[in-house]
Amino acid sequence: MQKTKNNELPVLAIDLGGTKIAAALISPDNRVMDKIYSPTLVSEGPQPVTSRIFSMIDRLLSQGNTDAAQLYGIAIAAAGAIDTDKGLVTSSPNLPGWLNIPLRDMIRKRYGADTCLLNDASAAALGEHRLGAGRGMTNLIYLTVSTGIGGGIIVNGELYSGTSGCAGEIGHMTIDANGPECNCGNFGCLEVLASGTAVANEAKRRIKEGEQSKLTDIVSGDPEGITAEKVAMAAQGGDRLATAVISRAATYLGVGMANLVNIFNPEMIIVGGGLSKMGELLLGPARQAVKQRAFPLCAGAVRIVTSELGDEAGVLGAAIYARQL
Repeated sequence: MQKTKNNELPVLAIDLGGTKIAAALISPDNRVMDKIYSPTLVSEGPQPVTSRIFSMIDRLLSQGNTDAAQLYGIAIAAAGAIDTDKGLVTSSPNLPGWLNIPLRDMIRKRYGADTCLLNDASAAALGEHRLGAGRGMTNLIYLTVSTGIGGGIIVNGELYSGTSGCAGEIGHMTIDANGPECNCGNFGCLEVLASGTAVANEAKRRIKEGEQSKLTDIVSGDPEGITAEKVAMAAQGGDRLATAVISRAATYLGVGMANLVNIFNPEMIIVGGGLSKMGELLLGPARQAVKQRAFPLCAGAVRIVTSELGDEAGVLGAAIYARQL
């Protein structure tokens, strides 16, 4: 993306996830000037989702009494394996049907603005490194644990994107070769064992098999109404099944973290996404698994913390990425 002449213009940033889309105007000093949300509704397919993104951009521009010519650029952070050079969403387990979608060029053509595309968790990693929990760190890993699991890697103070721009697909490391099938087509991925979707599915399975839980009352007897948020609510109320389900997912998450700790020897792992709001319910068992499984030298060097920027990490990181191109 070519830099515009005026560095004082805002960046319009989009964070496209499997559950929701966030759009924000980000000032040159990295403040969120305005922000809106929309459900992604991935089951509708790529075209309706991209139309929804266009509508959100139009709305933000209207609310800011501006137009695309008054932007530094547009930055899109999207879930999935992203070809940053070509601006393609090549595939995305949590965006069904998104195969080689030229999202960058679609937005560039519509708005005539410089546009860039990167992975959503990579954007969040950059945001946390520059503005959040990872300030001052040299080597860190960001994990977003939500509908799925994504990751971003900072090495020697810089975002590591890999050869094709798709480094950080941490949710699709194999944890159990004989485990359940993941949306990516593989088996036993971290995502299918430790994501919010995994937590909800495990709780549903156990209740349908006859186990007792306060969750049954919370969802008025319909197991299909169970979400990770409701499992967390039940666990915080002392429910044994909910606590066990979260502990299981957290332990798998810790196994994945132990692999990362041994491979990258980071100073910090930052956990964001919806499940990070569980706090120690999630991080306690995960830290214990890291302590048990990683080399002591590596395990002793890493801090495992929750995100400081929360839902704003992705849009802030995307804006930072756009300005450094």
